[in-house]
Amino acid sequence: MIMRRIVSPVLASNCYVLFDEDSRRAVVVDPGGHTADSVHSWLTENEASVAAVVLTHGHPDHFWDAAQVAGDAPVIIPGPDRYRLEAPSFAMPPELDFRQLTGYDWQRPATIEDLDPSLLQGEGAEVADGLKMRALPAPGHSEGSTVLFVMASLDHDLASYVTTRPTKADDSPHLVMLAGDVLFAGSMGRTDLPGGDDEEMKSSLRTLKTVVNPETIVLPGHGPATVMAHENATNPFLQFRS
Repeated sequence: MIMRRIVSPVLASNCYVLFDEDSRRAVVVDPGGHTADSVHSWLTENEASVAAVVLTHGHPDHFWDAAQVAGDAPVIIPGPDRYRLEAPSFAMPPELDFRQLTGYDWQRPATIEDLDPSLLQGEGAEVADGLKMRALPAPGHSEGSTVLFVMASLDHDLASYVTTRPTKADDSPHLVMLAGDVLFAGSMGRTDLPGGDDEEMKSSLRTLKTVVNPETIVLPGHGPATVMAHENATNPFLQFRS
């Protein structure tokens, strides 16, 4: 599996494309505003098609182009956040009016599915042919916030984006965590938006620090990539007292 990053010009949210070279199928994670054209251009260049869109959580900066990217493919979202796709501006502050920020209306995806429980068990499951994923609920930023784990090779641009250790693009897979807005390099997701909960976020971060392999590359929903060991050692929001 190969991974590609596409950055939305709206709030600089990170969209990730997971691509299986054998099946020529792709899973797109968190397609924010004005990412659809770039995603489709990359897929066309690689003779690939979209098998599914997967969302780490239900905030519009991470799903605004979901319908345009998915087409007839399913858009998969953690169950607790599904209601947000029916009301994308639900209780969001005026500065997060995505119709104004993007310049176009929200389009509801043709097919919306809850995250399959099989992704939460054992080693996870295939979302599409050759595209295996493991999910871990991590509420706090939103009710349904979830981190996703995959084994993937990073393309050159994405490899150079990992700032906390030398990483090169090669054929060997890395354990990668798609962190959404739960964990950032040196920070964490905000908890003051509707559905956020500071205590749940603290619990989620404790869980991540405990269970995530330190060598895991962390690809967040905004900002630079990092490595879990670096965050465990330096991120002030992961420094818990016993």
